[in-house]
Amino acid sequence: MIKILQLLKNNPLYSTNITCWKDIPAKEGEYDDFPEGISSELIDVLRDKGIYRLYSHQTEAISKILNDENVVIVTPAASGKTLCYNLPVVNQILMDDNTRALYLFPTKALSQDQLRELYDMTQPLNRGIKVYTFDGDTPQSARKAIRLSGHIVVTNPDILHTGILPHHTNWLKLFENLKFVVIDEIHNYRGVFGSHLSNVIRRLKRICKFYGSKPQFICCSATIANPLDLTQNVVEEKFELVDRNGAPTGEKHFILYNPPVVNYELGIRKSSIHTATSLAMRFISEKFQTIVFARSRLRVEIIVKYLKRLVERIKRDPEIIKGYRGGYLPNERRAIEEGIKNGEIMGVVSTNALELGIDIGQLRVSIMAGYPGTIASTWQQGGRAGRRNEEAVIILVASSAPIDQYIINHPEYFFGLSPEVGMINANNFPILVSHIKCAAFELPFNDKERFGELDITPILERLDQEKILRHTGEKWYWSSEVYPAEEVSLRSPTVENFVIVNKSRNNEVIGEIDYDSAPYLIHEDAIYIHQSQLFFIDKLDWEGRTAYAREVDVDYYTDAIAKTNIKVMNTDNTIYPEENIKKGVINFAQSIHYGQVSVSTLVTKYKKIKFETHESVGYGDIHLPENEMQTDSFWIAFNPVIKERLEEMELDLGGGLKALATVLRNVIPVFVLCDPRDIAAIPQLRSRYDDQTPTIYVYDKYPGGIGISKKVFEIYPDIFKAASELMQNCQCGRGCPSCVGPVIEVGEKGKDTALKILESLNL
Repeated sequence: MIKILQLLKNNPLYSTNITCWKDIPAKEGEYDDFPEGISSELIDVLRDKGIYRLYSHQTEAISKILNDENVVIVTPAASGKTLCYNLPVVNQILMDDNTRALYLFPTKALSQDQLRELYDMTQPLNRGIKVYTFDGDTPQSARKAIRLSGHIVVTNPDILHTGILPHHTNWLKLFENLKFVVIDEIHNYRGVFGSHLSNVIRRLKRICKFYGSKPQFICCSATIANPLDLTQNVVEEKFELVDRNGAPTGEKHFILYNPPVVNYELGIRKSSIHTATSLAMRFISEKFQTIVFARSRLRVEIIVKYLKRLVERIKRDPEIIKGYRGGYLPNERRAIEEGIKNGEIMGVVSTNALELGIDIGQLRVSIMAGYPGTIASTWQQGGRAGRRNEEAVIILVASSAPIDQYIINHPEYFFGLSPEVGMINANNFPILVSHIKCAAFELPFNDKERFGELDITPILERLDQEKILRHTGEKWYWSSEVYPAEEVSLRSPTVENFVIVNKSRNNEVIGEIDYDSAPYLIHEDAIYIHQSQLFFIDKLDWEGRTAYAREVDVDYYTDAIAKTNIKVMNTDNTIYPEENIKKGVINFAQSIHYGQVSVSTLVTKYKKIKFETHESVGYGDIHLPENEMQTDSFWIAFNPVIKERLEEMELDLGGGLKALATVLRNVIPVFVLCDPRDIAAIPQLRSRYDDQTPTIYVYDKYPGGIGISKKVFEIYPDIFKAASELMQNCQCGRGCPSCVGPVIEVGEKGKDTALKILESLNL
């Protein structure tokens, strides 16, 4: 490790690209005794495992749990959060065999991982404590035993939503005796997923009340700005916060790495994909187990392909490199996890699927190919290295994207207190109505019954009118033949996935893709990549949700292009800027709005992009159905005279709007603290009611919205000022990926026009 670190520090080829090198010293652990009330036989089991004392935060959390308080534990990766809930839960079961606990994890992989830890604790006790996972892979033959005798049921929110709550009469033993609900990785439940989970918890508590139980909640979170607020918003209960970490940590070298500029005129830097690949290979060749995180499935497969080529050049088995992402089948993911843990796999490339706390053993290096989108995610991904007190290296490789460049050049912002705020909107109307339907299917609503803190009578009346509910006596009964939970996906607008089959191997299923991603990744003539193998999509059966692929050997991949149309549905708030003239500049803004819009997206074309050089080598058409959703939006409408005035200045309105939309989309996540993938910014030369008003829309990329656009509306002057500063401070001449986008996209005058528009706002 020392040899490579010295190379990075002393070789100008690397050192000139390092904007910050922070050595985080090793930290000794802070320990405390087992709290009073923990069974002596349970303590003996822990001592047999070499655990003679607890970390201080473990003792604090367990003490509060034993005192019947709801607790949220916020400490870094590998700090022993699991013991904080396993110990009091198993302890209570030893005291009362009727005790039941429900564990919720965001992924199946985490559920399986936690099952192993529970077995290790309960088996030596020899007290018949039964621990089961219950998910889509659970055999039918085992389900009855789990329902009747499972002390701890490990599952995920999706199965709780579709497989447990609607069938609560089969789970009498669980709901009558439910003492604990554990929600791990609760920081992961932000936005639409968190909004859904909050409603699932409302349904869970409603059923528990029906059976006479009131569970205690134990939650765990990564470091975000508002873990207590987020947890209390999701669960709608009062919580105690435990956030003083007592676990020891090994020395970490955290490096912010900015690839060199390869085109100063265009401001284009060397690819973060190539740079991350090269850095990873340095460590893998010296036999340091390395994980590389990429921002998309496509980038994962590209890096896997590049790394396998490099590994073959040094005469090693390319199978020591594996990809890991959503879309792989469960058995393949389990095999990869085991391969990482036992050391057979030296390099793994992942999306954020391995960001969460799955036990994959001892990794020494974590490299991020591009900023993950939030500081919390960056620390989570970095925390996958050095999980057992050994020296570790974490490298964040910036892309040319503006948010990456901001982070990489502002280490004081990054290494300061985490600014990310977890936002949910449990009362998002489409989400709320969908779960009221599910709740009514589970148990009839009483008159004046509240859902959470909401009076839902108007919604019940509307569902009655639609013949979905029936009001009889003082109750609202489910009257539809539809099974509502099956029509509600907690993670996306639809529940439908597409499968990809390999025609070259008798239609063997090789993966799956969610509904929203399908038009971009598996359209006909697309190149689909799986574990570096290239597949050509011959046919996409849209109705049958199946893509038919065949193995090919080509030197390009494909990238789809979408066309978006926006229609204003409702305006909640409007600001009319002053129309006076300051400093001789006319204010081009006519009005600024917040409201609801309908967004129609149609994937129309795809580009063929050559490997290595990333140059475009062709186009093709895509013929698929249009996707429509209604969501919240912020928009700024410009005075129709803007086009004429800008032309007088020899500027270009179209390029300027496109440039301004790009820079706004990239600046907003720094202020609103959302993931860049949660928002979209669309310029339209003719928009709104009269088909004449140039407009820029910023909207939440989730049906019904999750509160981002509303926050943008509240602080838009700060966002516009930052956008102007970013463009002015960027060293490019006419535009580049680090500010407004490449000149080829925004035009020769796009950047200057965007600056002139912002100057006119007189902020």
